[in-house]
Amino acid sequence: MTTTTVSRTPARADHAAPPERHRSRLRLVVLIALLVLLLLVVAPLLVVALNAVKSPADYAAHGPLSLPQTLHWSGIVDFWNRVDFGRKLWNSFLTSALVAVLGVALSVLNAYALGIGRIKGRLWFLVFFLIANVLPQEVLAYPLYYLSKSLHLYDSLISIVIIFTVVQSAFGTYLLSSVYAEFPSELLDAAAVDGAGRWRTLWRVVVPVSRPTLAVLVTFFFIWTWNEFFLPLIFLVSADHQTVPVALGVLQGDRMMDATTTSASALVGILPAMLFFLLFQRTLTRGVTAGAIK
Repeated sequence: MTTTTVSRTPARADHAAPPERHRSRLRLVVLIALLVLLLLVVAPLLVVALNAVKSPADYAAHGPLSLPQTLHWSGIVDFWNRVDFGRKLWNSFLTSALVAVLGVALSVLNAYALGIGRIKGRLWFLVFFLIANVLPQEVLAYPLYYLSKSLHLYDSLISIVIIFTVVQSAFGTYLLSSVYAEFPSELLDAAAVDGAGRWRTLWRVVVPVSRPTLAVLVTFFFIWTWNEFFLPLIFLVSADHQTVPVALGVLQGDRMMDATTTSASALVGILPAMLFFLLFQRTLTRGVTAGAIK
């Protein structure tokens, strides 16, 4: 009598492996969900762009969701001339760029002392920076107003640069401290053997290695400062010193504007930040990828 043995291993393998069609369906569902989310994000921007190039009569006749009959640029030109938008654009760019550079530099110095220097009371300093990150700006408004008045910095771009440099560096310090706490000790030991002091080690070793993370912080600090409205509204009262968000808010509050001019102001105010983000999108991707690899 011959006994036949049937192996069930392939059947188990086929049963364990997920069907290809199920994976295809899952990818399709994920793709559809991402497209819907993209549409929800882009749709308001598209509506604003369409209404910015419409004439008031075209808007009144066909509504906000229709395509423009002809391109009407007078709304954008009128808004630009009405608020002296070129000066507001320069004020926003100057303050955002200075805050981005100075905020990252201050964050690096603080984090180097806390993460690598291991100074005494490191934990309490980190708690202080964490609390500074969660404080609402309304709490800081009156003390900062009083200090700026006392130092004769009220209604000056310098006050905004100083305030947001400190505010943004609180987040940067908290983030970089955790990064520098895990910094490779071999690199620091090699720099010490070569005779490098702490200052030279910082700029020749630590900063180049952490450059992707610093580039991400520069991008975020620039965009966050560009979009700030509450504190600049308090500290920049003259028209010559106002930034883009303040100019948009003041114009819409003080003067009656039609829907097309309002859309034009929103479009012109959003475009610079979007262009900056698109230009540095590769920098953000590299920074996130470098952090994931480390």
